[in-house]
Order: sequence, then structure tokens, then C-alpha cells
Amino acid sequence: MRQKAYALGLMLLCSSALTGPGAAQALQKRVLTLEDARRVIAAAESEAQRNGSPGVVAVVDDGGWLIALERMDNAPMLASVELAPAKARAAAAYRKPTQALEEAINHGRIAAITAPGFVQMQGGVPLVLDGHVVGAIGVSADTPAHDQQIAEAGAAALGQGR
Repeated sequence: MRQKAYALGLMLLCSSALTGPGAAQALQKRVLTLEDARRVIAAAESEAQRNGSPGVVAVVDDGGWLIALERMDNAPMLASVELAPAKARAAAAYRKPTQALEEAINHGRIAAITAPGFVQMQGGVPLVLDGHVVGAIGVSADTPAHDQQIAEAGAAALGQGR
């Protein structure tokens, strides 16, 4: 009988802890919307047109899943359709620009090239809202410097209009 009373008391204590004033709050996660992805792509495309560097722009969510992809008219490389989303996936997974990954490889971190499924070349940039990575943009146009510049322009547009 005493054990039953103890068990009942413990259950009541636990249930009040879960529903009382100190109860744990559900976490709220910021997510990248399709509208956000379109705004990022539009800004990247505008930068690409300004530079005369058409290419492919991809936006993924924080898990690396494709939300939107745009292949601009006259994009010079067929491989860009694969490279842009792969750069975005790498930036989302590593939570850093792929330029940093490429530089690490170029400075002797050769083992990094063994990471399967990631393109560690300039042109992938995380998309950040309120200090949290919500996705990434990947760009494959003509040069590494332009890819990075276009991706950064797209990423900068995320905070605008939200």
C-alpha cells in the first residue's frame, strides 16, 4: 500500500512539473519559406546579371533539401545544375561558407575531400535568420569569385522584407 501511495505521489509530482509554471517550452524553429527562397534567388540573379555572369542558383533548407533552383538563360556550364545545389547542401551541413572549406583543402586539409556528397568549392553560403542557419544558397556561374559574390548577394537579401 505504501508503495502505491509513493508511486501515485511521484506521478502527480511529475505531471505537475510538466504542466506547471516551470514546464518546458516547446522549441520554435525558424524555417526558410518558398517566398524567402525566391527573394534570395532574385537578389542573386540580379547580382549575376549586373556582373554579366549568368549561372545556376539553388536554395536549400537547413537539412540540405532543395527548395528552389533557377537556371538563368545562357548559363555557361551544364554541370552547374548539379554543382549549385551541392554547394548549398555543403554550406547548410557545415554551417559555414564553402569558400572556407575550399581554403582548408587548399591549405593542406586534403582529407576534407573525402566527405561524401559535398562540393567544397566557393559559391555556397549559409542563410541565417536571428542567428540560426535556416538553409543555404549555392551558385555556379563562371568563376569562383563571381560564384561567391553572387551567393553573398543572395544571402544578404534574406533579412530584407521579413
